[in-house]
Amino acid sequence: MGDLPLEAVGALLEQVRRDGDRALVELAERFDKVHVSSLKVDPRLIATAGSRIPPTLLAALEEAHRSIRDYHRHTMVSVPCYRSDGVEVEEIRRAVAAAGCYVPGGRARYPSSVLMTAVPAKVAGVERVVVCTPPDPTGSVDDVTLAAAHVAGVDEVYAVGGAQAVAAMAYGTETIRPVDVVAGPGNVYVSVAQRLVSGTVGVPRSFAGPSEVVVVGDDTTDPHQAALDVVVQAEHGPDGLAWLVTWNRAFAESVSKEVAAIVADSPRAAEIGSTLEKGGYAVVVDDPVAALAVSDAVAPEHLQLMCDRPEALVPLVKSAGAVFLGPWSPASVGDYMAGPSHVLPTYGSARFASVLGVDDFMTRIHTISVSREALGRIGPYVQEMAQAEGLVTHARSVADRIEP
Repeated sequence: MGDLPLEAVGALLEQVRRDGDRALVELAERFDKVHVSSLKVDPRLIATAGSRIPPTLLAALEEAHRSIRDYHRHTMVSVPCYRSDGVEVEEIRRAVAAAGCYVPGGRARYPSSVLMTAVPAKVAGVERVVVCTPPDPTGSVDDVTLAAAHVAGVDEVYAVGGAQAVAAMAYGTETIRPVDVVAGPGNVYVSVAQRLVSGTVGVPRSFAGPSEVVVVGDDTTDPHQAALDVVVQAEHGPDGLAWLVTWNRAFAESVSKEVAAIVADSPRAAEIGSTLEKGGYAVVVDDPVAALAVSDAVAPEHLQLMCDRPEALVPLVKSAGAVFLGPWSPASVGDYMAGPSHVLPTYGSARFASVLGVDDFMTRIHTISVSREALGRIGPYVQEMAQAEGLVTHARSVADRIEP
């Protein structure tokens, strides 16, 4: 993917911090080639957007919303109070007050990303959820994206894209009030911007950049299906990764031929070709163990185990954003309908980070309650450690309570 554009992104963030709305308008003209007369989308346009899209598409958005909402509600498990000999520790989770969701645009529109970012925030209990997305050729936001925002319960939508949108949500402008957490997928500029504003707002640990997939198959795998799933993530555009890994050379050759045919027939051939040219690989290894070793080295956003008995390989998976098992579980289902967010770690960050979820929009607070008897028991240990660190008052705060 090349070096990260830290200097260029830093300059954009500083421009927005300094010039506010004026910078957002200027940068839209520079990067999106459009004049934005109003950064904020009229709430009435959001509320009525569902009536301006096909009913079948609205039904799909509503069904996806139900699935994503129900899955994330399922993850909202309370932690029992911890008790140990007179010491009680309870964890309290609180939603942040405001969350900013970045939704990509430009080469395509992504109403699914509205749902996949805003719904976990709403389930977490965030009161104010903001969406920023690049303006369309009219300088506003398309109806499908607005309909998804309405279905998800988004409170504000702004026609602002790129690293400048991350800056606006983090620092605030005359029009956009700052938020507490910024999340969402994007190109490398957007992802770097999230890292650079992390001292001002919360950001997920994952680097949610250009899309990635590793497809693992063997001679039991349909080459056409495998080729489709390699191309699916490459379809998003440049700087991504699309790998096929197998221990069957004839299968690799068959998939490669299928990929070429699919690309030639695709309306997004340019985007796919750009990804495959720099990040497309067909890797032939000795066995399934070696295949998973390759995958772990990549630490892909999506890992598809399309080989025979895929469940048997799951214990070998150490680093992946999401794993899809068998021929009937394409990553496309995860992109839209399975329930977990499709905002997954990329750029190797699956080694230490995970899928976007409700916890990314919450803080954890713990309360500690100690009985008199328990302090008498553990107090001397506290004193010893405090004195070893030279913190006399720490030690005294215990000693004065327990000594007669």
